[in-house]
Formats: sequence, C-alpha cells, structure tokens
Amino acid sequence: MNRRNFLRGTAILTCGLLPGTPPVSATQVQAFSLSAEPGQAQLVPEEYPATDVWGYNGLVPGPELRTRQGETLHVTVRNRLPEETTVHWHGIRLPNAMDGVPHVTQPPIAPGSAFTYEFPLPDAGTFWYHPHMNSIEQVGRGMYGALIVEEPDPPTVDRELVWILDDWRLDMDARIVEGFDNRHDLSHGGRIGNAVTINGEFPDIFRTRSGERIRLRLINAANSRIFALEFPSHEPQVIAIDGHPVPPHPADSGVVTLAPSMRMDLILDMTGSPGQKFPVVDRYYRQSAYRLIDLAYEEAPLRANLPDHGIQLPANPLPEPDPESAIIRTVELEGGAMGAMDGATLNGKWQDIRALVRQGKFWAINGTVSDGHVLDPLQHLKPGQSMVLDMRNNTAWPHVMHLHGHAFRVLARNGEPTRFREWQDSVLVERHETVQIAFVADSPGDWMFHCHMLGHQMSGMMSLIRIKA
Repeated sequence: MNRRNFLRGTAILTCGLLPGTPPVSATQVQAFSLSAEPGQAQLVPEEYPATDVWGYNGLVPGPELRTRQGETLHVTVRNRLPEETTVHWHGIRLPNAMDGVPHVTQPPIAPGSAFTYEFPLPDAGTFWYHPHMNSIEQVGRGMYGALIVEEPDPPTVDRELVWILDDWRLDMDARIVEGFDNRHDLSHGGRIGNAVTINGEFPDIFRTRSGERIRLRLINAANSRIFALEFPSHEPQVIAIDGHPVPPHPADSGVVTLAPSMRMDLILDMTGSPGQKFPVVDRYYRQSAYRLIDLAYEEAPLRANLPDHGIQLPANPLPEPDPESAIIRTVELEGGAMGAMDGATLNGKWQDIRALVRQGKFWAINGTVSDGHVLDPLQHLKPGQSMVLDMRNNTAWPHVMHLHGHAFRVLARNGEPTRFREWQDSVLVERHETVQIAFVADSPGDWMFHCHMLGHQMSGMMSLIRIKA
C-alpha cells in the first residue's frame, strides 16, 4: 500500500445509468487521473536490481481507484507509452463506448494523447482495470490496477486488504524477458512466469494477530497463471466471486482457485495461536507447488474470541436470465498443442492448421480464428433477450472465458448444476470440460467474448456478441 499513489477527487456532473443502477446524485462523482508510462518496480528481493516496467502513474500496480456503489467514475487517461493503448474496466457493467476495446468501442489512445472514461457503477465489488491494446505485452509489463466499489453497508472486519497476484518472466538481472509472442507459450498454457508478486512486491511475511478478521480481496492479473491457494489450518470463507456476492462458504476442497482476470473476496478469520507461522501455498501446477507467503502471528493476540458479525453481502441489481426462453448457443473451444483442429476460418477464409501456425494462430471459437478486435459476431441479440452459452473445451489446455459488460450465471459444469449459480464475468473451463452460463443482453453494443489467458486471446480465441435492436 505504501507504494501506491492513491488519487481521489470529486466533480459535479450527471450521467445516464444502466438499467438496475442505484440512483446517483449529481455530486456523487469520483474523478481520477491515470498516466500510462514507463517506470521501475522492485519485483524481487533487493539484492536484485529494480525492473523496468510499464504502469499507471509509473507504478505496479497502478493507483487503487476506490468508489462507492451508485457513484459515477470519471477517469482521464494520458498515454506516455511508445505505442497506442486503451483501458478496459474489467467486470463493470457500463455503456459500450466506455469499454476500452480498440477499434470497436473507441479509437486507440495514441502516444501523447488522452481519453476520458466516465460511467456509473451499478454494482459493488472487486473489479480491476487494464489495457485491451496489445494486452499480452502491456498487461505483462505491469499495466493494471484495482477498482474497488464499496457496498453501502460493508461487513465489519478489522482490516481490508487487496492482493493483486501476478507472475513475471525475469532474467537473472531482473529484466523482463522479451518474446511475448513466443509460439510455444501461445499454443500451450500461456506465458507462465518464474517470479510471483503480491501488489508488485516479492511476498515474504504477512503479519497478523490471533482473533483478527480480515476481508481479503484477491485479483489475478497474471497473463496465464492459474492460482490454487491453500491456507493450512485456516478456513477462508468465500463471500464474492468476480465482485458479486455468494452465500458465504468454504472454498471447494479448501483451495481458492483463481484463473487469470478472476477475483474472489474472502473473509479470513485468524485462528492461529500467537507466535505461529503458516505458509500460503499455490498448488495449481502440482509439479511446481511453492510457498506464496507466510501468515505470521504476533505474540500479542488481538482478541480472545473471533467476531460473530454477519458476513453475507447484499446482492447486486443484476437482471435474472430466463433459461426457458433463452437463445441457446454451443461454443466450441478448439485448437492448441495436442489439439485435433485441422484448420479454421481466418479473415473469412478457411485455412489449414499449417497456414494458421505460420501466422501465429493456434486457437478458434466455433471454427473461427480472430485477427484483431474487429470481428463478425458470434451471436446477434436484441436488448433484453436471455442467452445461454454451452461452452465445450475440446482442447488439452484450460481457458478462462470472459464476457465484457455483463455478468452471467454459471449454471452447470459437466452437466451437473452448480451449487450457488454464481454470478461471474470470467469462468475457468478446464481441459475437456463443459460449462453452461446464462445472461441477459441488457446493454446495446458489440461486446468482446474471449479467453483471458492473453496469449490464447492474441492467437485466435476471441469473438464478440452484438446486442442491437
């Protein structure tokens, strides 16, 4: 937190609201300024040099933007990078023109230019912001930050923390390794780094006290790494996924799993004894499990007994999809190493897999490979229609599918109904898994739908859904 430059201000203006948005007065506007620019960060221990990065206001992560549900966000972004950029407000239900997709919702922000984003915030929760221009490299160099929208009446805790998880591929001099278009990475599990950070710093010890209650907001900003965190001798309660409340419950099998772009809010009750230390371990890649950080208890407890305050969050005002009347569309995720794809359509022309590989294209959605953001729609919808997407991962690799501008219900996995029908905007679809989601097309425009393993997006796994009367 001490490395962040938290910029906060107010302005007075009015703005139209999405359906279901809580009313907002003309004075409830939060104004921020961001500059996309080079900087340096001490990503690894201090015996190594600082790393040249790209960041917002030169920081990794960028400034935490903190607002309240129902307010309007006003952000002026200036580009001081050597290339074009945009900002995507990940997970926010917002007007299409503010979504930050180059050549689809806005022209790219040229070097030396600026763009102002302004939109209401209908939902409380943990969100984040990042580029959607050359995102595999720009996000990979550190361009992201947290966007926290507070509930009107949040649960009572002793501390609230935001942990932005990321990994980096560094050389022995702590320089970022080039080759973001490495074809092995693109066609396999993506660019996995050799150094992991929390909030842009090398994690070591997190100090706490017995009896403390913590709200921990987790954000996975990594290019491709999936985190599966174990908290030995603790039982974190999941209270929100991708910003949206769920009934409080322990993580499945005691493991908090976060694919790239996903968020999870936890209530972490510190049940250890004074002086104890517990490692938080990431075990998603079983052959490469490692200690992320230690929970270290101070000698003096905070209190003898844990708080008994309620931790259920109030629901966000999301439109409920109707699966009975919904348009149903099968989505086939195809391609990649060890896949069975023999070819696909690129720029309107079917090409065999050898021709696609020569162009750095490895992945397809329903037989179509993306080449940039301007695409023929996967589906046309009218405003207010319900949609069910039946996603089938026919590949040897996991994918995390993200829909812009909407939240969806996760209805089923492998034909089995989900326990909580969670609201999410990004969902992990494991190897050879099927996942069924449903949403209401409540905001007109062209909305991106893609894998948020950014190498998979770059090399073909991206489409869009058009909502138009």
